[in-house]
Amino acid sequence: MTGLRQRKGSKGKEPPLSAEFQSQQSNCCTDHHPEKILQGDWSWGAIIWTSVGWSVSVGLGLLCCIYMATLHENDLWFSNIKEVEREISFRTECGLYYSYFKQMLQAPSIQEGLSDLIHDNLTESKRTINLLQRMNIYQEVFLSVLYRLLPIQSFLEPVYFYIYTVFSLQAVYVIALYLTAWLLSGSWLAGTLTGVWYILNRVDTTRVEFTISLRENWSLPFLALQVTAITCYLRPRLSILQQKVMVWLMYVTTFCFCLTWQFNQFILLVQALIIYTLDCVDFLTTAQVTTLYVVQVSGLLSVWLLQFCNSMILGSLVLSFIVAALFVRHCQTGLKTGSLLVRLGKLLLHSAMVLLLTFTINYLAKKALQLRSDEHIFKFIKSKFALGPTRDFDASLYLCEEAFGLLPLDTLERLAGTLLLYPYTLTVLLLSGTLAVAALQNMSKAKGGPAEERKGAGVARAVAFRPDVAYNLLHTLFYGLLAFSTMRMKYIWTGHMCAVAAYGVCGTEMWTLLLNALRCNSKVLLRLLRYAVPLVMIGWLYYKFWPKIMEELSELREFYDPDTVELMTWISTKTPKQAVFAGSMQLLAGIKLCTGRVLTNHPHYEDKDLRERTRQVYQVYARRSPEEVYDILRAAGADYVVLENSICYERRHRRGCRLRDLLDLANGHIMDGPGENDPDLVSATHPRFCEAVKTDTAAYTSLFTRTFQNKTFHVYRVKKKRKKSTKSSPEPSETQ
Repeated sequence: MTGLRQRKGSKGKEPPLSAEFQSQQSNCCTDHHPEKILQGDWSWGAIIWTSVGWSVSVGLGLLCCIYMATLHENDLWFSNIKEVEREISFRTECGLYYSYFKQMLQAPSIQEGLSDLIHDNLTESKRTINLLQRMNIYQEVFLSVLYRLLPIQSFLEPVYFYIYTVFSLQAVYVIALYLTAWLLSGSWLAGTLTGVWYILNRVDTTRVEFTISLRENWSLPFLALQVTAITCYLRPRLSILQQKVMVWLMYVTTFCFCLTWQFNQFILLVQALIIYTLDCVDFLTTAQVTTLYVVQVSGLLSVWLLQFCNSMILGSLVLSFIVAALFVRHCQTGLKTGSLLVRLGKLLLHSAMVLLLTFTINYLAKKALQLRSDEHIFKFIKSKFALGPTRDFDASLYLCEEAFGLLPLDTLERLAGTLLLYPYTLTVLLLSGTLAVAALQNMSKAKGGPAEERKGAGVARAVAFRPDVAYNLLHTLFYGLLAFSTMRMKYIWTGHMCAVAAYGVCGTEMWTLLLNALRCNSKVLLRLLRYAVPLVMIGWLYYKFWPKIMEELSELREFYDPDTVELMTWISTKTPKQAVFAGSMQLLAGIKLCTGRVLTNHPHYEDKDLRERTRQVYQVYARRSPEEVYDILRAAGADYVVLENSICYERRHRRGCRLRDLLDLANGHIMDGPGENDPDLVSATHPRFCEAVKTDTAAYTSLFTRTFQNKTFHVYRVKKKRKKSTKSSPEPSETQ
């Protein structure tokens, strides 16, 4: 248990607890742990309470799954709209990922479908790429194979099989958070409160109902399961067999998490830093630290093999960090010896050596692998903290999106409205103080004595602050900092936040401290508070939010985007199947899904050459001459270019963050509209292409022919050869 419960040798006005009560208190949080039956307790009480706990967890998971699916249906009227409208509803990169599921189903056989993905020449024109190496789409491959093999084609459409699978993963997510809270607190009421909080804070815990195919919706449930497995692995009194089972569960969940999200290496890096911190302050044994590191490395290397030796994984910072941490610790055998000041000095030196070796290994690995695919992430980080150039197009493209900005304060207001923020903050503050004290005590103790002394010290540390609690505390702190710095990362933090807050409400530590302060600590009162307070909170949340949920579920909307539907229909019926389209990343993903046409660029931004091509294609929204734009598009192999009024005349972003502004800055041109400009910027010599091409002057009609237009889109065919004489009449227009 944590140090909040340890009162040995207490001084002052607080009376020490009796030995009998201390024993009862140390056991109260293990009364109904989910693994109690596995430890041999087959009493009727244990069976009933454990069964009830597991049943509630499954019920809450299914409730969340049905809730998300219903919201999705009500928002789009998904069951009644056309197939093309369903596909358009997969916005931005979601459409790109879903297109590969559709492509696998349309292939004559599984083998041919896999071959087409490995030798793909539709996603990027003039290039043949291995999609299984480049992108994390094994989940689409797995689902397509499963759909082919199962006898469900006659009564379940492929799109429903896909979206129901993703919504089902939300049930897994809730169950994993439930189990984590149950393991920490010893009460399945904590898991219940966790699930209720997760559902009520849906706006801040998930966005699955409108971005179904995003990689995070696939991967975060596995990350939550991994945290649950780690929490169980770090619990005391596990048998050897149970430890082995937990290690395998950690490996499987880590592997699934890494396989389904391209940002896995950065999330695992934060986790590796948490493990490193716990190792430095002596909360984990050497075997535990090594095991956790090996699980991470094994998961990453397994994905590396499945992704055809993807160099981004070998060049990741997390692999370099783990290698450096293990090597330096092996060399510094006397790290955990000496007085407190000596150990602090050794720790600073140790950390400096680990960081230096990490960056050295990572630099050499990237040089050897000639890896530059992830440099945009580091440019984004540098620009975000004003450590790099502010005009870099790739970095600015991220920085100008709200999802990559700081966490808005209204997020905390919403979390406070459901009573989540207050117990979470109190729990984190009290546990952080206790963790700091326990860490200083650990580092003050003499190490390096006989084996019996080291074993006794390990037991004392386990009583002072449980390793599973320490891990989850640092998890919520580290990922909380990540969420505050980048809003998109809040979805990793807020779900786990529910489990930590529920642990604070239902665990013994906070109530023991409060009752000791009030001098009324007793077994009956402690048990009453632990069970009564969460029940009262759940009742209040039900009273306040159930009517709002029912009202939300009664709101019926319908998908409506006639301009995009018209565009997709025109492309499917009026253009050659091998036609190559250029345009914005988001729109091209939809074109790939709805029409199967070839793209010049797409939203999966994890490739340097593709990022450069995207910047070039986007020159259609910059101030460039028609000849320059023509040469760019022909070099990319484009037959058609789609111009969007929403980008050409964008008003969604502020000045300096509109796409045309980013292009102007990257090209050294003065931005549109009133406002200051850097003194080194100059006026462009040409008008903005997306506006000027609509004038149909000879300079443009000799190179581009308008073939389609509506209120939102303008499509131009890129002529094969330039006309030497602009006096000749332009080709017949196919404008609609």
